[in-house]
This record gives sequence, structure tokens and C-alpha cells, in this order.
Amino acid sequence: MIVLDYKDRRPIYEQIVERFQELILAKVLECGEKLPSVRNLAMELSINPNTIQRAYMELERQGFIYSIKGKGSFVADIQDMIDIRRREWEEHMEKLAQEAVHMGLDRKKFMELAEILYKKAEERK
Repeated sequence: MIVLDYKDRRPIYEQIVERFQELILAKVLECGEKLPSVRNLAMELSINPNTIQRAYMELERQGFIYSIKGKGSFVADIQDMIDIRRREWEEHMEKLAQEAVHMGLDRKKFMELAEILYKKAEERK
């Protein structure tokens, strides 16, 4: 589920946060699903439980998960967050399209570049 890259310059907790975000956004982890306990995940990844706790706290701060005392951490309903991100993405794409038009890049070239970049992103996934 979580794979750490020890060559990555980012702190381990940030890698954990990013990976859980990806899993939640891709709906691999569903709304209401219980996350592994701090202790179990720390043992599985062979890292300090405080690192997992810090990652969980950050995920909760960002609205990806919620905690119930004595029960654990669970995936939050993030549909509103997804809708907001999608609108931001569309606005960003609109700006890129406007820049392409102003630079004289024709539509076909713009679409070809978008297709190439999309395929690269899928391969990295």
C-alpha cells in the first residue's frame, strides 16, 4: 500500500501523506474506510510511530481523514475537495490554453502536447 523512497529528499511523513492522498483521491481507499493503526503501519514500514502520527495529523488537517478517539482514523468524504480541485484544474487549463493561443500555438499542436503529457502522467502513476 505505502512504499517509501529513501532517496527522496522529502521527509518520510510527507511521502506517507502524499501516498494516502493518492489512494484516497483514486478511491482505492473509500469514504469511511478505516486506516491501519499508527502502530501497525509503523511496524509494517519499519519506521517510528511518531512519523505515522505526524502524517495522520497532516492528513486530518487537510480534510482527507478524521479520527475517532479509541476507534482509529478513517477516510473522510472528500467529494467537495475533489470538486474544488477539479474547478481549479479547469481554470489552470483555461489559462494554459489562452497562453497557447497568444503564443500562436495551433490547436492541434496544443492537443498533441496535452496527449503526450497525459500519457507520461499515466505511466508514472
